[in-house]
Amino acid sequence: MQNKKIKIACISTYHPRECGIATFTSHLKQAMTACNKKDYDIDAYVVAISDQNYHYPDDVKSTIAQNDQKDYLKAAKFINHTDANICLLEHEFGIFGGKEGIYILPLIYQLKIPLIVTFHTVLKNPNYTQKIIIYEISKRAERVVVMNPIAIDFLVDIYGVEKNKIALIEHGTPEFEYNKKKFYKDKLHFSNEKILLTFGLLNPDKGIETVLEALPGVIQNHPDLLYLILGKTHPNLIKTSGEGYRLYLKRLIKKYNIKDNVDFINIFVDENELKDYLCCADIYITPYLNEAQITSGTLAYAVSSGAAVVSTPYLHAKYILSNERGLLFDFNDSDELALILNELLDKPDIAEKLGKRAYDYGRKVTWPKIGARYIELASNLIELKRIKPKDTESIFASSMLPDFKLTHVQHMMDDTGIIQHAAFNIPNLKHGYCLDDNARALLMFTMAHRQYEDAASRSMLIKTMSYIHYMQNEDGSFRNMMDFKRNFLDEKGSEDAFGRTIWALGYQIHLLTGHSFVSLAEKIFIKSIPRITELKSARGIANTIIGLSHYVLRYPEDKVMADKLKKMADKLVQRYNETKDDNWIWFEDILTYDNGILPLSLFYAYRALKKKYLLKVAEDTCKFLENILFKDNHLSLIGNKGWYRKDGKRAEFDQQPVDAMAAVLMFSHAYVATTNRHYLNRMFSSFMWFIGDNDLRIPMYDFTTDGCYDALESNGVNQNQGAESIISYMIAYLSVIAACGKEEQDEYGSEIWE
Repeated sequence: MQNKKIKIACISTYHPRECGIATFTSHLKQAMTACNKKDYDIDAYVVAISDQNYHYPDDVKSTIAQNDQKDYLKAAKFINHTDANICLLEHEFGIFGGKEGIYILPLIYQLKIPLIVTFHTVLKNPNYTQKIIIYEISKRAERVVVMNPIAIDFLVDIYGVEKNKIALIEHGTPEFEYNKKKFYKDKLHFSNEKILLTFGLLNPDKGIETVLEALPGVIQNHPDLLYLILGKTHPNLIKTSGEGYRLYLKRLIKKYNIKDNVDFINIFVDENELKDYLCCADIYITPYLNEAQITSGTLAYAVSSGAAVVSTPYLHAKYILSNERGLLFDFNDSDELALILNELLDKPDIAEKLGKRAYDYGRKVTWPKIGARYIELASNLIELKRIKPKDTESIFASSMLPDFKLTHVQHMMDDTGIIQHAAFNIPNLKHGYCLDDNARALLMFTMAHRQYEDAASRSMLIKTMSYIHYMQNEDGSFRNMMDFKRNFLDEKGSEDAFGRTIWALGYQIHLLTGHSFVSLAEKIFIKSIPRITELKSARGIANTIIGLSHYVLRYPEDKVMADKLKKMADKLVQRYNETKDDNWIWFEDILTYDNGILPLSLFYAYRALKKKYLLKVAEDTCKFLENILFKDNHLSLIGNKGWYRKDGKRAEFDQQPVDAMAAVLMFSHAYVATTNRHYLNRMFSSFMWFIGDNDLRIPMYDFTTDGCYDALESNGVNQNQGAESIISYMIAYLSVIAACGKEEQDEYGSEIWE
């Protein structure tokens, strides 16, 4: 019978980088490939996360510069072009680039093979970014591996991970010889000492000072005690603080007069050296200060070596030292530690029993056994992928959307209107109000009222309508800015603000019922019409075209307004004809913000005027923009830090919610005009940018506040949740909801949603 062929791409730090994850990966890879002797033909290579230039061994086939975002995507392409049939990711927040290691998310979403992720840290109290990273990784992975049962509860209860995705596979350990202390003490020249050992990269979280404070009370009874502190200072600590922590410990040693009983061994040991030290230890101690540590490789090794282990009650210690495999003392409690150490040294039979139980446990988690469990998991996933039928379900389903909630919008509203900005999710009154946001809000509340007919949206619709009425000048133009004390801050607002207001008013006139709303909307709308000939900006024109189209769709007999609409649409088409060439099918020589609004406006004008040339320009520019905005089937917006100039380089960040909204609207109306379901799927994919299908794979919608973050930045999100962002999300949401559920039919025989 032919062995099963499994080729594994391992993403991790790797030797010679001095890192616990690198050591873990090296041992696991070796253990997995050792399964070749059994039922499998195993091959594995490493894609190494690097913080500097290392001379890697031959099994490292590619590297990722830790803080180079583009390297992560290159690595995904590399893995996809090899014949690997499964990927194994070792996850720890600190080894990847971006805020909390967020750069790893785009990589895993580009992979075309099954993914297994080992979580080395699962925090009980994560911050927002940490929580969403674990959630997104778990959503993408076929299986996630943890080394402690409590991590399963954390993933399910705190992070919302499906329990059936989680596998418990303990930390692997080497094979140790039992009861060879005398041999190893002689080998290391510690024959006359009782050895107390702590091992690992030195940093302040290790809690070594607790042991040093306890030692005077132990040494007076056991003067032959020698405490070995084995390991170099953590490289990240060296970069920020040098050897400050080690020097601090040396001062404590001098203070407690214990220099003859403490020895620093300042080296990064290989596995054989480490085994020698562990096997000569009478007592192994982990005095860590942080309860949240859910996995400790050094503790797993110490337990398996058969040493008597004493530890503070961090999460991994409580699990692995249960069933009388070790003893616990409280954090920072040097007095309790001294009592425990004295008892174990006074009564070596107790220490021996602890060590034997620990050793027996360790025999169950040796690296060959752990490697075999990973291979079994990988083999099952590969087989499952082979036989799994293709998913035929449409991506278009309202059940995939969050509930519609006005919670954050209501917080942003007062009796005047919607407040522009927020400090995090708290309204920032210092910046007052603007017509831009209140016009968008008027559109959104009108859409919401049509969809849900609820009192809350009606109430806020009235407030925004009142604001717009108040901001109109006698000549029909509009002011834009108002401070919190209701003082005007300008005489005449931007063309964008003007156009967005015309759009919102036109929508009300076309689609809202209720005499007072429609009558006031028509009054403000008609008063503003003389000002439209002054418009010069493409987006001001486009927004106005949409408003005029709504009016003409409501009053098709009004030939004067239809003529004004045609002139505005022709003005935009003229810009298109002046700018376009074979490679640049656009209205301007630069793509900036709200890009989807320009084709959208011509789809609207086509609906109102039935002019085929308008549809042609709308479709051509829509397709051009689609080719730029979509990569690997997710929306990748143009960043506002440089935009995208013709013949220039595209800016990747910061990406804005208003641009995702524009894409949703553009594709929805491309479908209305053409009945091509491709556009329907693109509309839904564009909306999913808000939910996490974006370049960083992190949701912009905040499920805890029902707000929306202001920008997708290169290393995470801008955590402010202002009016423009949440309104953009809600307009996009309502468009998708209407597309899922509307039953009205227009002249094209398709669903209407505005």
